[in-house]
Amino acid sequence: MEVCYYGANSWLVQWAGLRLLIDPWLVGPLSFGNQAWFFEARHKNQWTIPEAIDALILSQGLPDHAHVPTLEQLDRSIPVFASPAAAKVARKLGFSQVTVLSPGESVTIGNLELQATKGAPVPQVENGYLLRDRQSGQSLYYEPHGFHDPSVTGPVTAAIAPIESLDLPLAGPIIQGAKTALELAQRLQLQVLLPTATGGDIESKGILNKIIRGSGSQAELEAQLSAAGLKTSIFKPSLGELQPLPVG
Repeated sequence: MEVCYYGANSWLVQWAGLRLLIDPWLVGPLSFGNQAWFFEARHKNQWTIPEAIDALILSQGLPDHAHVPTLEQLDRSIPVFASPAAAKVARKLGFSQVTVLSPGESVTIGNLELQATKGAPVPQVENGYLLRDRQSGQSLYYEPHGFHDPSVTGPVTAAIAPIESLDLPLAGPIIQGAKTALELAQRLQLQVLLPTATGGDIESKGILNKIIRGSGSQAELEAQLSAAGLKTSIFKPSLGELQPLPVG
């Protein structure tokens, strides 16, 4: 299994003879409702759209997961596997092969089984995903906000999940990795945890930046893992580079 991280929630996973693009934001600005005064983010360097994508996996319909300017750059014949909200975005853009998955539903993509799991309530419950290679037995769990489905159990080889939290006054956590990463590693018996959501070489501005509060760090989680006697390692791939996952 090889992974490439582009920052925020955007991943390319090369595995079991497939290239899977997950929640890509690769080009142009990111905002919500085109309200740059509230929040706008940009990659300091724009990424090249990766080639030969076999499947597009979208966990949420929000712009930081189903980013329209990026999706517009992709071949509309690429099969899309998405939450109901994300599927609406893909279909509106003209993607011809869109499979809607609600939590508990699963499909096969080549030798991989893709199962939708319960994800973040934003406000409707969106998706996480559990992928498993039916030949090697390796597995990968993905949930970008730290709202993990308790029905998912281990052992799981690796997880892409946040290790930091972002909180809004009065509204509470929008990302809760600092609260849930340790429990996730324990329950899934993870070999490797890949941090997501808050990483990347990104500039942002707007009112949201002034009121949001962050907590948690890799050093804090590593101390927690050690204290709990867990052998889970935290792996941060170099940005934009396809790298093998350090698993046994």
